[in-house]
Amino acid sequence: MNMGDLLFQLIFFIFLIGMFAAVFYFVRTLMAKQPDKQDSIEQKLDRIIELLEKNNKD
Repeated sequence: MNMGDLLFQLIFFIFLIGMFAAVFYFVRTLMAKQPDKQDSIEQKLDRIIELLEKNNKD
Protein backbone atom coordinates (compact mmCIF):
# COMPACT_ATOMS: atom_id res chain seq x y z
CA MET A 1 0.00 0.00 0.00
CA ASN A 2 1.51 3.28 -0.99
CA MET A 3 1.32 6.56 0.90
CA GLY A 4 -1.31 8.09 -1.44
CA ASP A 5 -3.79 5.28 -0.79
CA LEU A 6 -3.28 5.56 2.94
CA LEU A 7 -3.78 9.32 2.86
CA PHE A 8 -6.93 8.99 0.73
CA GLN A 9 -8.42 6.40 3.10
CA LEU A 10 -7.64 8.56 6.13
CA ILE A 11 -9.23 11.66 4.58
CA PHE A 12 -12.29 9.70 3.47
CA PHE A 13 -12.67 8.16 6.94
CA ILE A 14 -12.52 11.61 8.55
CA PHE A 15 -15.06 12.86 6.01
CA LEU A 16 -17.48 10.01 6.88
CA ILE A 17 -17.14 10.67 10.60
CA GLY A 18 -17.82 14.36 9.94
CA MET A 19 -20.96 13.54 7.95
CA PHE A 20 -22.34 11.33 10.74
CA ALA A 21 -21.51 14.00 13.32
CA ALA A 22 -23.27 16.67 11.22
CA VAL A 23 -26.42 14.55 10.85
CA PHE A 24 -26.39 13.72 14.56
CA TYR A 25 -26.00 17.40 15.49
CA PHE A 26 -28.76 18.44 13.06
CA VAL A 27 -31.22 15.89 14.45
CA ARG A 28 -30.30 16.78 18.02
CA THR A 29 -30.95 20.47 17.41
CA LEU A 30 -34.30 19.73 15.79
CA MET A 31 -35.35 17.58 18.73
CA ALA A 32 -34.24 20.24 21.21
CA LYS A 33 -36.23 23.01 19.50
CA GLN A 34 -39.57 21.19 19.44
CA PRO A 35 -40.38 21.47 23.16
CA ASP A 36 -39.70 25.22 23.05
CA LYS A 37 -42.30 25.68 20.33
CA GLN A 38 -44.77 23.55 22.27
CA ASP A 39 -44.28 25.64 25.40
CA SER A 40 -44.70 28.82 23.41
CA ILE A 41 -47.97 27.60 21.91
CA GLU A 42 -49.24 26.54 25.33
CA GLN A 43 -48.41 29.95 26.78
CA LYS A 44 -50.24 31.70 23.96
CA LEU A 45 -53.29 29.47 24.38
CA ASP A 46 -53.31 30.12 28.12
CA ARG A 47 -53.24 33.86 27.44
CA ILE A 48 -56.13 33.54 24.97
CA ILE A 49 -58.16 31.53 27.51
CA GLU A 50 -57.51 34.15 30.19
CA LEU A 51 -58.68 36.93 27.87
CA LEU A 52 -61.82 35.01 26.90
CA GLU A 53 -62.67 34.32 30.52
CA LYS A 54 -62.16 37.99 31.33
CA ASN A 55 -64.51 39.01 28.49
CA ASN A 56 -67.17 36.52 29.64
CA LYS A 57 -67.09 37.92 33.20
CA ASP A 58 -67.55 41.50 32.01
